[in-house]
Amino acid sequence: MSTQIFPPIKPNLQVSLLGKSSVEIAKFFALTPVEVQACDVAIFTVSAIDGISPENIEIWQTVRELYIPSLILITDLSNGEVDFDDMSAIAGRILDDVITPFLVLHDDTGNPSALIDLDTLLLSDYSTGTRVERESDPEHKVLVFEFRKEFLEKLEEFGPTGFQDGLSFPAIPFIAQNGLGSFEIANLLNNLPSRG
Repeated sequence: MSTQIFPPIKPNLQVSLLGKSSVEIAKFFALTPVEVQACDVAIFTVSAIDGISPENIEIWQTVRELYIPSLILITDLSNGEVDFDDMSAIAGRILDDVITPFLVLHDDTGNPSALIDLDTLLLSDYSTGTRVERESDPEHKVLVFEFRKEFLEKLEEFGPTGFQDGLSFPAIPFIAQNGLGSFEIANLLNNLPSRG
């Protein structure tokens, strides 16, 4: 069992932030956003309340043409109306098919509080505002079996560098209040090569 906060984003990585929560995300991760044409990675925020704007859908098409690695952050998940799975499916229909490397687990009050890694089946518990990684429970493994199978098939289709190559698009939940998803986002970003 280990306790971790997210690692700092490597300083030379050029990140473009697009969407409603861009300012909050830039502040949270200490990022200085750049224009899409100059970026190593484009992060599109998709609100579970407001969706994605038509302008950002157009930018998505430009980013696809340039094969820029793209990450989709699903935000505004605490209202309980639309959950991460639903919003990922919607993003996949509006943009391109997305992959979901993690699924959200909820606490007793229905708030998102943990992530289960569909590759390793490890659990990241954010319920205290600090990430605690541990083995998932046997019932969690049963619960995610079909999702894991689908994820591993997509991973095989695009290969281990699909995200880096701009061919596969991870959708990650992000909640600033408890840091949910922050470690996973930082890891994905830090594994990207700088294009410049």
